[in-house]
Amino acid sequence: MPAKRQYLSSTGQRWLKVSAGILGGYSLAVALHLVLGVLIEDQSTVVITSAYTTFFLWVFLMIFAFAFKNGWKAWGVYLLAIAICGGLIYFFK
Repeated sequence: MPAKRQYLSSTGQRWLKVSAGILGGYSLAVALHLVLGVLIEDQSTVVITSAYTTFFLWVFLMIFAFAFKNGWKAWGVYLLAIAICGGLIYFFK
């Protein structure tokens, strides 16, 4: 039994969500770990743990991108979070 049309997203929205999940999710995961590297004094610990936690955070952010109804909103939230992380890196470094 097929799904109702009202619950399906268009091809453009699906593409935006996939690209936000893959590209935006990876960029945000790396940006969060860079902020941790700036804030924590023992940077070797962040480098060692980021090899694993970046992957898990990236997977979560890929799935989380599909929670948005609009793909542009997913990109907006991810880019805003990346910009905030960039600002924190700039001010704390």
